[in-house]
Amino acid sequence: MGNTLYLECASGISGDMTVAALLDLGADEQVLQKALESLPVDGFQIRISRVSKSGIDACDFQVLLEEKYENHDHDMEYLHGSGHTHHHHHHHAHRGLAEILEIIHQADLTEHAKALAEKIFRILAQAEAKAHGVPVDRVHFHEVGAVDSIVDILGAAVCLDNLEITEVIVPRLCEGRGSIRCQHGILPIPVPAVLNIVQEHSLPLQITQVEGELVTPTGAAIAAAICTGEELPEKFVVRKVGLGAGKRAYACAGILRAMLLETKDSQTKQIPRDTICKLEANIDDCTGEMLGYAMELLFEAGARDVHYTPVFMKKNRPAYQLNVICDEKDVPKLEQIIFRETTTIGIRKMQAERSVLQREIREVDTSLGKAQIKICGSSTERHIYPEYESVVRLARQHGLSYSQVNQRVIQEAKI
Repeated sequence: MGNTLYLECASGISGDMTVAALLDLGADEQVLQKALESLPVDGFQIRISRVSKSGIDACDFQVLLEEKYENHDHDMEYLHGSGHTHHHHHHHAHRGLAEILEIIHQADLTEHAKALAEKIFRILAQAEAKAHGVPVDRVHFHEVGAVDSIVDILGAAVCLDNLEITEVIVPRLCEGRGSIRCQHGILPIPVPAVLNIVQEHSLPLQITQVEGELVTPTGAAIAAAICTGEELPEKFVVRKVGLGAGKRAYACAGILRAMLLETKDSQTKQIPRDTICKLEANIDDCTGEMLGYAMELLFEAGARDVHYTPVFMKKNRPAYQLNVICDEKDVPKLEQIIFRETTTIGIRKMQAERSVLQREIREVDTSLGKAQIKICGSSTERHIYPEYESVVRLARQHGLSYSQVNQRVIQEAKI
């Protein structure tokens, strides 16, 4: 069993906030240090500390770059195509996706952490390539942004792997508004790369009143790579909380909260409550054959029950009402069949709770041969219903009538 992680991104998300929140949740610092030391990249150190954000104690993860690299806020570093050779005196430090994937490959990580880091980087590179109008393999991470992004992304992958996270719920990414200055000029918020990631991976975005960039491209890429759903379970227990501090001072808390959840499924499963869906449509100009075929297809596609009722519509026109009983998950494909196979233009959908008698299918030996029976009932009384197919098979085999076989199976099953 893996763990379920809930990321509460009320103050946005960035790479360093994610690593900090996961460390605070209990990811092993030694494992992270060892992985980062194995990187064939120099010119950086990391610092893990406690800070107070909005009066709340949170973990802070910082990538410290050597003096010569420390020239601007590296989150703002945008990528550029390799055409920009006016930086050529630094050019050796520009890294493309291929070089970065090679760096990940050489690092001392588990296979899962490597795959995750690679997935995050590909998502980021694709979004940046689209933003700048260059092919993915021509995208170059600027020397400063590169070290920073590599450390944040690898750090996040190592910590997620270390905590054995298998499910990640991200109900929304809160983003600010306004614009931000970067090395190529002024960009609107959300910045193009973030918007590309959110669009490509259908992440739920919420624009808040905060002036400033809350979601960084790295943060968005991490969320896109790991998110498995946006719906929280109806009830859950929070096993652990981790708080990761953001670097910038905005009009929001500036922390990413990560929680390990435990769902209380085990208790609820014992109650035999059963919710089903009922689909209903009135059909007034279909032939019997069309309706018969539709019924067959609906059963094949998983409907629990399908039946038609004759009804009279306006001007006393004779028609049929189609009723389909099914599980919620099968609704879309069953509706598709109804629309395709019948002339109806509208389907009503209702949810209903059923009280269900306990039922069990059993195979019994009778003097006529094996037969399947269904036993239904409560603690007070039980009923035995021979399965139709079994009765028919034995009736043919022994040349007996349906009712003779049916009775015999019921009598002998009681023994």
